[in-house]
Amino acid sequence: MKRSFKVPLTLLAVAGLTLSLYAAENADGFKSIFNGKDLSGWDGNPEFWSVNDGAIVGRTTPEKPTRGNTFIIWRDGKVDDFELKLKFKIIGGNSGIQYRSKEVEEWVMSGYQADFEAGETYSGILYEEKGRGILAQRGQKTVVGDNGKPTVAGSVGNSKEIQAAIKKEDWNEYHIIARGYHFIHKINGVTTVEVTDEDADKRVESGLLALQLHAGPPMTVHFKDIQLKRLKLTQNQKKIVLVAGRPSHGPGDHEFNAGVQLLDKCLQNEKSVLSTFYLNGWPKDPTAFDNADAILFYMDGGARHPVIQEDRIALIDELAKKGVGLGFAHYAVEVPAGEAGEAFQRWIGGHYEHQYSVNPMWSPEYKQYPQHPVTRGVKPFSVRDEWYFNMRWTNDRDGKGITHILVDKPSDDVRDGPYVHPQGPYEHIEEASGRAETMMWTFERGDGGRGFGFTRRHKHQNWGNDNFRKVMLNALLWIAKAEVPDNGVESTISEEDLKQNLDPKPRRS
Repeated sequence: MKRSFKVPLTLLAVAGLTLSLYAAENADGFKSIFNGKDLSGWDGNPEFWSVNDGAIVGRTTPEKPTRGNTFIIWRDGKVDDFELKLKFKIIGGNSGIQYRSKEVEEWVMSGYQADFEAGETYSGILYEEKGRGILAQRGQKTVVGDNGKPTVAGSVGNSKEIQAAIKKEDWNEYHIIARGYHFIHKINGVTTVEVTDEDADKRVESGLLALQLHAGPPMTVHFKDIQLKRLKLTQNQKKIVLVAGRPSHGPGDHEFNAGVQLLDKCLQNEKSVLSTFYLNGWPKDPTAFDNADAILFYMDGGARHPVIQEDRIALIDELAKKGVGLGFAHYAVEVPAGEAGEAFQRWIGGHYEHQYSVNPMWSPEYKQYPQHPVTRGVKPFSVRDEWYFNMRWTNDRDGKGITHILVDKPSDDVRDGPYVHPQGPYEHIEEASGRAETMMWTFERGDGGRGFGFTRRHKHQNWGNDNFRKVMLNALLWIAKAEVPDNGVESTISEEDLKQNLDPKPRRS
């Protein structure tokens, strides 16, 4: 870890006011994901997409057609259970709104689509791009069976009457509701389709959001006032959000981006949870935490810790009050004493404090564990890493709500250094010779929420240790209040997996 020795900046005195104003502006839960000025957060072929007069505009001409359907993709996040509202205007051709979709090649999507067109047949239908085709015609209530075919189960209205409410070459509002595998489309407040997808092999619970420009005759489509609202997950699932910090160390160290993607991969078979991740620092998605049950922060800490900047302490406090679980890994457990340290003591029961805690590189032997859901299926293990200890606890080491998960006694050589920064030895650490130290702990907050701190994660290769990985995966389920399996979360990581998504090597000057 690298540490700054600057005195931390005082956190904004208006943090609480800022948060309350932010909440008031979004009292209905919808937040803008298009700034109306440029394509920040959106990615499409610049030959076809631009911003004009506060709207995203897609345009083809006789001189510049698109060879196939092309899309502009929202890159700042993925959607799962949500509501989306936007305004659209189309002149010629066909378009649509992709959701819970995947990119099959650059700017080409497959997945659910809320269709609309300049004609009078397809606006409002649910179509699966590059998939099962039309899942509901306008006016239909359908159930999609295991065979991938929709069965009409009822009606939501007359198709011609729905079409009559759609304005030609003028602005209309599209409203999409996706809750579990139940989907509703509305145009100008009128329900156009209602679909339940029971095709277990083909239905999708999470994916990308995108806007379509259709191949064919020249056309122009406009989108504006794009507002997203996250919904609490159905299907008895809990949502885990994994946040990776920016690259900060050499190859193989502090591989935050690769680490959270490994965790996400390991969680895919756990039906009780849905995980998603954000890379390279604080999420740009304004809705990132709105339906989270648990959040893991794996990033650089200290005075520049992203969580303690701006008004974010107040934001995390609000999430904690709602019961959201909070986890911090490796350098992310370190914050300055004072307001930031007190916040971490509220959230996870303790934190690393500069020149009070230490960060030696050593190999603890974890042989015994407390009886706790986080230790289920975890066998004795040891890995060499930068295991911090001597945390600044909320009251004392055995304070209320704290359970010490990974504990060992450092040798006197470890206590003396030399692998600490700044260089040891530290007298108060040496005086504690023979004392057991905590490298991972859990915390049950007074508000009913849960948290944990895990001081390791410097060496990326250690994700390959099954028990090392299991105790983290168990902890993520536990803070989300999902049931931890009797034998813990099973996962497999290959040598090839460990090489994926590594940060680019720094360029030599």
